[in-house]
Amino acid sequence: MKDASLDLSPLANAYLERRDDMRRFFLARLGGRGDVEDLVQELYLKVQAVAHEPVENPPAYLYRLASNLMLDRLKQARRSTARETEWRRTHHASVGALDISDTPDAESAVIARQRLEKLSSALETLAPLTQRVFRLHKFEGLTHAETAERVGISRSAVEKHISLALGHLVSKVGR
Repeated sequence: MKDASLDLSPLANAYLERRDDMRRFFLARLGGRGDVEDLVQELYLKVQAVAHEPVENPPAYLYRLASNLMLDRLKQARRSTARETEWRRTHHASVGALDISDTPDAESAVIARQRLEKLSSALETLAPLTQRVFRLHKFEGLTHAETAERVGISRSAVEKHISLALGHLVSKVGR
């Protein structure tokens, strides 16, 4: 039977001979983190990627690959932590040590969506002019005077349409 190590590159042989040493190398530098096995396997992939290149000192080159791989992983973890911290800072409020999410939970979002659908349906049952006045004032943010000018009615008429629409929506949807 032919020796399998004869078909491998010197670097791949160095890896196979020192696989346990590589595991200890990563453990010593990273502590008990669970990604040590991932790093050992990723190192093998790196070794295979450069196996065809001539290497003067395979063990030294192997340790250099391992060091670079570990440093890349640590930098990636640092960047990820910084991104998550920034996201949390901009998307969460904190009260003391507690994080308070600004986003509603799934149930609240569904309830809000259903309520919005009811409001839209109830709004569509109003007279077209009342709908238009309500949408201009409440959705587009126009003042009563701006709405009156845009629609071509008095400010008092705008107030009456808004009042009528609000009363109708409250009776159909509730508060």
